Amino acid sequence: MVRAKWKAPFVDYHLLDDILANKTRSVIKTNSRSSVILQSFVGLVVEVYTGRTYNNVYIEEKMVGHKLGEFSFTRKLGKIHDKKNKKTKSTKK
Repeated sequence: MVRAKWKAPFVDYHLLDDILANKTRSVIKTNSRSSVILQSFVGLVVEVYTGRTYNNVYIEEKMVGHKLGEFSFTRKLGKIHDKKNKKTKSTKK
């Protein structure tokens, strides 16, 4: 579902305060995965919480308008079955 155009983009106040007060360009930790990336975030490194660890996300120009959670995955990719582990049927001749 898309947020209505007449509403402003959602940004957590604590995150916005940290971004605006950040003059040294240090890493900012946040749990707010639903916050929208604004133009003022470009060039910063934000650590986004996945539920277990923090993932570093470098904010680029093309990310503006997306949410922070889109760039910090919470699930691992499943293992692909190896052909080495499959037992092959031996044919007797």
